[in-house]
Amino acid sequence: MVKYESIVVFSVLNKTEEDVQALVEKFKALIEKNGTLESVDEWGSRKLAYLINDETDGYYVLFNFESEPTFPAELERIAGITEGVLRSIVVRK
Repeated sequence: MVKYESIVVFSVLNKTEEDVQALVEKFKALIEKNGTLESVDEWGSRKLAYLINDETDGYYVLFNFESEPTFPAELERIAGITEGVLRSIVVRK
C-alpha cells in the first residue's frame, strides 16, 4: 500500500450544491472501495487561475488515501470521463 493525494476540481456551472456533493461522494466511495481513505478536505468554490471550458469557478476537493500502485491510474481515468470534473491530479506522497 502506497500513500497518495488527489485534488479534483468539480464544475459548479449550472450545478446545485447537491449535484457537487453527489460527485464528491462518488469519488469518496470509489477510493474507499479500492483503498483506505485517510481524509477529505473540501476547499469549496474558488476562482480558477484561467478559464476551463468557459468556467471561472470550480469546487476543489483534496483526497488523501492509501492504495495499491495500480489504482491511481484508474482514478484518473474515471475522473477524465466523469461529467462535472474540470481537472484532477493524483500524486504519490
